[in-house]
Amino acid sequence: MRRIVVALGGNAILQRGQRGSYEEQMSNVMKTARQIGDIILDGDYEVVITHGNGPQVGALLLHMDAGQALHGIPAQPMDVAGAMTQGQIGYMIQQALRNELKRRGIDKPVATIVTQTLVDKNDPAFENPSKPVGPFYDEETAKKLAREKGWSVIEDSGRGWRRVVPSPDPKGHVEAPVIRELVEKGFIVIASGGGGVPVVEEDGQLKGVEAVIDKDLAGERLAEEIKADIFMILTDVNGAAINFGKPDERWLEEVSVEELRKYYEEGHFKKGSMGPKVLAAIRFVEWGGERAIIAALDKAVEALKRKTGTQVVRN
Repeated sequence: MRRIVVALGGNAILQRGQRGSYEEQMSNVMKTARQIGDIILDGDYEVVITHGNGPQVGALLLHMDAGQALHGIPAQPMDVAGAMTQGQIGYMIQQALRNELKRRGIDKPVATIVTQTLVDKNDPAFENPSKPVGPFYDEETAKKLAREKGWSVIEDSGRGWRRVVPSPDPKGHVEAPVIRELVEKGFIVIASGGGGVPVVEEDGQLKGVEAVIDKDLAGERLAEEIKADIFMILTDVNGAAINFGKPDERWLEEVSVEELRKYYEEGHFKKGSMGPKVLAAIRFVEWGGERAIIAALDKAVEALKRKTGTQVVRN
Protein backbone atom coordinates (compact mmCIF):
# COMPACT_ATOMS: atom_id res chain seq x y z
CA MET A 1 0.00 0.00 0.00
CA ARG A 2 1.35 3.43 -0.96
CA ARG A 3 1.36 6.36 1.42
CA ILE A 4 0.41 9.83 0.18
CA VAL A 5 0.15 13.29 1.72
CA VAL A 6 -2.47 15.44 -0.01
CA ALA A 7 -2.10 19.20 0.55
CA LEU A 8 -5.40 20.91 -0.25
CA GLY A 9 -5.47 24.46 -1.58
CA GLY A 10 -7.88 27.10 -0.41
CA ASN A 11 -10.29 26.33 -3.25
CA ALA A 12 -11.03 22.99 -1.56
CA ILE A 13 -12.84 24.88 1.22
CA LEU A 14 -13.74 28.33 -0.08
CA GLN A 15 -14.16 29.43 -3.70
CA ARG A 16 -13.27 32.86 -5.04
CA GLY A 17 -16.13 35.32 -4.56
CA GLN A 18 -17.89 33.35 -1.82
CA ARG A 19 -18.68 34.98 1.52
CA GLY A 20 -17.55 32.05 3.64
CA SER A 21 -20.76 30.81 5.19
CA TYR A 22 -20.74 27.37 6.74
CA GLU A 23 -23.07 26.13 3.99
CA GLU A 24 -20.75 27.36 1.23
CA GLN A 25 -17.67 25.88 2.86
CA MET A 26 -19.31 22.54 3.62
CA SER A 27 -20.55 22.25 0.04
CA ASN A 28 -16.99 22.75 -1.22
CA VAL A 29 -15.60 20.29 1.31
CA MET A 30 -18.11 17.65 0.21
CA LYS A 31 -16.91 18.02 -3.38
CA THR A 32 -13.33 17.72 -2.14
CA ALA A 33 -14.26 14.58 -0.19
CA ARG A 34 -15.41 13.01 -3.44
CA GLN A 35 -11.99 13.70 -4.97
CA ILE A 36 -10.24 12.13 -1.99
CA GLY A 37 -12.63 9.19 -2.13
CA ASP A 38 -11.65 8.69 -5.77
CA ILE A 39 -7.97 8.63 -4.76
CA ILE A 40 -8.56 6.03 -2.04
CA LEU A 41 -10.75 3.88 -4.27
CA ASP A 42 -8.45 4.14 -7.28
CA GLY A 43 -5.19 3.22 -5.63
CA ASP A 44 -5.92 1.93 -2.12
CA TYR A 45 -3.66 4.62 -0.71
CA GLU A 46 -2.88 5.42 2.90
CA VAL A 47 -3.85 9.09 3.01
CA VAL A 48 -2.88 12.04 5.17
CA ILE A 49 -4.58 15.35 4.38
CA THR A 50 -3.35 18.88 5.06
CA HIS A 51 -5.19 22.10 4.23
CA GLY A 52 -5.04 25.88 4.35
CA ASN A 53 -6.92 28.13 6.77
CA GLY A 54 -6.13 31.70 5.70
CA PRO A 55 -9.67 32.96 5.03
CA GLN A 56 -11.00 31.22 8.12
CA VAL A 57 -8.35 32.79 10.36
CA GLY A 58 -9.07 36.17 8.78
CA ALA A 59 -12.78 35.82 9.51
CA LEU A 60 -12.10 34.67 13.06
CA LEU A 61 -9.86 37.68 13.71
CA LEU A 62 -12.69 39.95 12.55
CA HIS A 63 -15.11 38.15 14.87
CA MET A 64 -12.72 38.65 17.77
CA ASP A 65 -12.19 42.33 16.90
CA ALA A 66 -15.96 42.87 16.92
CA GLY A 67 -16.39 40.94 20.14
CA GLN A 68 -13.72 42.99 21.84
CA ALA A 69 -15.07 46.32 20.56
CA LEU A 70 -18.74 45.60 21.34
CA HIS A 71 -18.58 43.42 24.43
CA GLY A 72 -15.05 43.66 25.83
CA ILE A 73 -14.33 39.99 25.13
CA PRO A 74 -10.53 39.60 24.95
CA ALA A 75 -9.19 38.64 21.52
CA GLN A 76 -7.10 35.47 21.37
CA PRO A 77 -3.57 35.36 19.92
CA MET A 78 -2.91 34.10 16.40
CA ASP A 79 -1.61 30.70 17.45
CA VAL A 80 -4.91 30.07 19.23
CA ALA A 81 -6.83 31.25 16.15
CA GLY A 82 -4.81 28.74 14.13
CA ALA A 83 -5.74 25.94 16.50
CA MET A 84 -9.40 26.93 16.45
CA THR A 85 -9.59 26.91 12.66
CA GLN A 86 -7.73 23.61 12.46
CA GLY A 87 -10.54 22.14 14.53
CA GLN A 88 -13.23 23.86 12.45
CA ILE A 89 -11.94 22.73 9.07
CA GLY A 90 -10.87 19.31 10.32
CA TYR A 91 -14.40 18.71 11.58
CA MET A 92 -15.88 19.54 8.18
CA ILE A 93 -13.40 17.41 6.23
CA GLN A 94 -13.58 14.38 8.52
CA GLN A 95 -17.37 14.38 8.54
CA ALA A 96 -17.71 14.85 4.77
CA LEU A 97 -15.04 12.27 4.02
CA ARG A 98 -16.49 9.68 6.40
CA ASN A 99 -19.91 10.13 4.81
CA GLU A 100 -18.45 9.88 1.31
CA LEU A 101 -16.55 6.70 2.11
CA LYS A 102 -19.62 5.14 3.74
CA ARG A 103 -21.61 5.81 0.55
CA ARG A 104 -18.94 3.89 -1.35
CA GLY A 105 -18.94 0.97 1.05
CA ILE A 106 -15.52 1.85 2.46
CA ASP A 107 -15.15 1.57 6.23
CA LYS A 108 -12.07 3.62 7.17
CA PRO A 109 -11.82 5.79 10.28
CA VAL A 110 -11.00 9.50 9.79
CA ALA A 111 -9.41 11.64 12.50
CA THR A 112 -8.20 15.22 12.84
CA ILE A 113 -5.08 15.99 14.87
CA VAL A 114 -4.66 19.59 16.03
CA THR A 115 -0.99 19.84 15.16
CA GLN A 116 1.83 21.96 16.56
CA THR A 117 4.65 22.82 14.16
CA LEU A 118 8.10 23.48 15.54
CA VAL A 119 9.98 26.52 14.29
CA ASP A 120 13.37 27.96 15.24
CA LYS A 121 13.02 30.94 17.58
CA ASN A 122 16.10 32.41 15.81
CA ASP A 123 14.56 32.08 12.35
CA PRO A 124 15.30 35.34 10.43
CA ALA A 125 11.57 35.60 9.61
CA PHE A 126 10.96 36.83 13.16
CA GLU A 127 13.08 39.90 12.38
CA ASN A 128 11.24 40.52 9.10
CA PRO A 129 7.47 39.97 9.34
CA SER A 130 6.18 39.58 5.78
CA LYS A 131 2.96 37.53 5.74
CA PRO A 132 -0.23 39.65 5.54
CA VAL A 133 -3.03 38.38 7.79
CA GLY A 134 -6.48 39.42 8.81
CA PRO A 135 -8.67 42.28 7.59
CA PHE A 136 -7.81 45.39 5.60
CA TYR A 137 -7.74 48.76 7.37
CA ASP A 138 -7.34 52.36 6.29
CA GLU A 139 -3.89 53.79 6.96
CA GLU A 140 -4.85 55.76 10.07
CA THR A 141 -6.57 52.78 11.73
CA ALA A 142 -3.75 50.39 10.82
CA LYS A 143 -1.07 52.64 12.29
CA LYS A 144 -3.14 53.24 15.42
CA LEU A 145 -3.49 49.46 15.92
CA ALA A 146 0.23 49.05 15.29
CA ARG A 147 1.01 51.51 18.11
CA GLU A 148 -1.53 50.00 20.51
CA LYS A 149 -0.80 46.33 19.87
CA GLY A 150 2.81 46.32 18.74
CA TRP A 151 1.88 45.09 15.26
CA SER A 152 3.85 45.47 12.06
CA VAL A 153 1.62 46.79 9.24
CA ILE A 154 2.08 47.34 5.51
CA GLU A 155 0.13 48.70 2.55
CA ASP A 156 -0.99 45.59 0.66
CA SER A 157 -1.14 45.88 -3.14
CA GLY A 158 -3.30 49.00 -3.21
CA ARG A 159 -6.14 47.27 -1.35
CA GLY A 160 -5.54 48.79 2.08
CA TRP A 161 -3.33 48.27 5.11
CA ARG A 162 -2.87 44.94 6.86
CA ARG A 163 -1.01 43.38 9.71
CA VAL A 164 2.04 41.31 8.77
CA VAL A 165 3.49 38.47 10.85
CA PRO A 166 6.57 36.26 10.55
CA SER A 167 6.48 33.19 8.31
CA PRO A 168 9.25 30.93 9.69
CA ASP A 169 10.38 27.70 8.06
CA PRO A 170 8.81 24.58 9.59
CA LYS A 171 11.23 22.16 11.25
CA GLY A 172 8.86 19.35 12.22
CA HIS A 173 5.62 18.45 13.95
CA VAL A 174 5.24 17.73 17.65
CA GLU A 175 2.47 15.19 16.97
CA ALA A 176 4.25 13.41 14.09
CA PRO A 177 4.64 10.11 16.02
CA VAL A 178 0.91 10.07 16.77
CA ILE A 179 0.01 10.80 13.14
CA ARG A 180 2.36 8.09 11.88
CA GLU A 181 0.90 5.52 14.28
CA LEU A 182 -2.66 6.35 13.28
CA VAL A 183 -1.79 5.97 9.59
CA GLU A 184 -0.15 2.61 10.26
CA LYS A 185 -3.35 1.49 12.02
CA GLY A 186 -5.50 2.34 9.00
CA PHE A 187 -6.74 5.84 9.85
CA ILE A 188 -7.10 8.64 7.32
CA VAL A 189 -5.54 11.56 9.18
CA ILE A 190 -6.15 15.30 8.76
CA ALA A 191 -3.16 17.14 10.22
CA SER A 192 -0.95 20.23 10.03
CA GLY A 193 -3.94 22.36 9.02
CA GLY A 194 -2.92 25.84 7.96
CA GLY A 195 0.71 24.79 8.37
CA GLY A 196 0.07 23.84 11.98
CA VAL A 197 0.18 25.98 15.11
CA PRO A 198 3.67 27.54 15.23
CA VAL A 199 5.54 26.78 18.45
CA VAL A 200 9.08 27.23 19.69
CA GLU A 201 10.82 25.14 22.33
CA GLU A 202 12.55 26.85 25.26
CA ASP A 203 14.18 24.78 28.00
CA GLY A 204 12.17 21.77 26.92
CA GLN A 205 8.86 23.67 27.05
CA LEU A 206 6.66 24.49 24.04
CA LYS A 207 5.35 28.01 23.53
CA GLY A 208 3.02 29.30 20.83
CA VAL A 209 4.18 32.23 18.70
CA GLU A 210 2.25 34.68 16.54
CA ALA A 211 3.29 33.61 13.07
CA VAL A 212 1.98 31.86 9.97
CA ILE A 213 3.64 28.78 8.49
CA ASP A 214 3.24 28.00 4.82
CA LYS A 215 0.92 24.99 4.61
CA ASP A 216 2.73 23.35 1.68
CA LEU A 217 6.17 23.59 3.29
CA ALA A 218 4.71 22.22 6.53
CA GLY A 219 2.92 19.47 4.60
CA GLU A 220 6.21 18.47 3.01
CA ARG A 221 7.87 18.19 6.43
CA LEU A 222 5.01 15.98 7.54
CA ALA A 223 5.40 13.84 4.43
CA GLU A 224 9.02 13.23 5.42
CA GLU A 225 8.10 12.47 9.02
CA ILE A 226 5.54 9.82 8.08
CA LYS A 227 7.74 8.46 5.25
CA ALA A 228 5.25 9.14 2.47
CA ASP A 229 5.84 7.83 -1.04
CA ILE A 230 4.01 10.67 -2.80
CA PHE A 231 3.40 14.31 -1.91
CA MET A 232 0.57 15.92 -3.88
CA ILE A 233 -0.37 19.59 -3.81
CA LEU A 234 -3.88 20.26 -5.12
CA THR A 235 -4.62 23.84 -6.04
CA ASP A 236 -6.63 26.00 -8.46
CA VAL A 237 -4.22 25.64 -11.40
CA ASN A 238 -3.11 22.43 -13.05
CA GLY A 239 0.60 22.57 -12.35
CA ALA A 240 3.54 24.97 -12.41
CA ALA A 241 4.65 27.07 -15.38
CA ILE A 242 7.82 28.92 -16.29
CA ASN A 243 7.58 32.39 -17.86
CA PHE A 244 4.03 32.48 -16.49
CA GLY A 245 1.81 35.04 -18.26
CA LYS A 246 4.41 35.75 -20.96
CA PRO A 247 4.31 34.82 -24.66
CA ASP A 248 6.79 31.99 -24.04
CA GLU A 249 4.87 30.57 -21.07
CA ARG A 250 5.42 26.83 -20.68
CA TRP A 251 3.59 24.49 -18.33
CA LEU A 252 5.81 21.88 -16.76
CA GLU A 253 4.76 18.26 -17.09
CA GLU A 254 7.33 15.68 -15.96
CA VAL A 255 10.38 17.52 -14.66
CA SER A 256 13.48 16.41 -12.77
CA VAL A 257 14.04 17.90 -9.35
CA GLU A 258 17.38 19.29 -10.57
CA GLU A 259 15.74 21.14 -13.46
CA LEU A 260 12.94 22.42 -11.27
CA ARG A 261 15.39 23.75 -8.70
CA LYS A 262 17.15 25.67 -11.48
CA TYR A 263 13.87 27.28 -12.52
CA TYR A 264 13.08 28.05 -8.87
CA GLU A 265 16.42 29.76 -8.34
CA GLU A 266 15.92 31.76 -11.55
CA GLY A 267 12.79 33.26 -9.97
CA HIS A 268 10.07 31.78 -12.18
CA PHE A 269 7.64 31.19 -9.29
CA LYS A 270 6.10 33.97 -7.19
CA LYS A 271 6.87 33.92 -3.48
CA GLY A 272 3.26 34.38 -2.42
CA SER A 273 1.69 31.75 -4.66
CA MET A 274 3.49 29.04 -6.65
CA GLY A 275 6.93 29.56 -5.08
CA PRO A 276 6.30 27.67 -1.79
CA LYS A 277 4.53 24.86 -3.64
CA VAL A 278 7.49 24.35 -5.97
CA LEU A 279 9.96 24.55 -3.07
CA ALA A 280 7.93 21.97 -1.13
CA ALA A 281 7.94 19.62 -4.16
CA ILE A 282 11.69 20.06 -4.54
CA ARG A 283 12.36 19.36 -0.86
CA PHE A 284 10.26 16.20 -0.88
CA VAL A 285 11.97 14.60 -3.86
CA GLU A 286 15.43 15.69 -2.70
CA TRP A 287 14.66 14.12 0.69
CA GLY A 288 14.01 10.79 -1.03
CA GLY A 289 10.32 10.85 -1.90
CA GLU A 290 9.29 8.93 -4.97
CA ARG A 291 7.36 11.77 -6.61
CA ALA A 292 5.81 15.16 -5.93
CA ILE A 293 2.78 16.43 -7.85
CA ILE A 294 1.25 19.87 -8.35
CA ALA A 295 -2.19 19.66 -9.96
CA ALA A 296 -5.72 21.01 -9.98
CA LEU A 297 -8.11 19.73 -7.34
CA ASP A 298 -10.47 18.19 -9.90
CA LYS A 299 -7.59 16.39 -11.67
CA ALA A 300 -6.28 14.50 -8.64
CA VAL A 301 -6.75 10.94 -9.89
CA GLU A 302 -5.48 11.73 -13.38
CA ALA A 303 -2.43 13.41 -11.85
CA LEU A 304 -1.70 10.34 -9.71
CA LYS A 305 -1.76 8.31 -12.94
CA ARG A 306 0.81 10.76 -14.43
CA LYS A 307 -1.69 11.93 -17.04
CA THR A 308 -1.71 15.61 -16.06
CA GLY A 309 -0.26 18.19 -13.68
CA THR A 310 3.39 18.80 -12.89
CA GLN A 311 5.21 15.60 -11.94
CA VAL A 312 8.47 16.16 -10.05
CA VAL A 313 10.77 13.14 -10.16
CA ARG A 314 14.31 12.23 -9.20
CA ASN A 315 17.12 13.05 -11.61
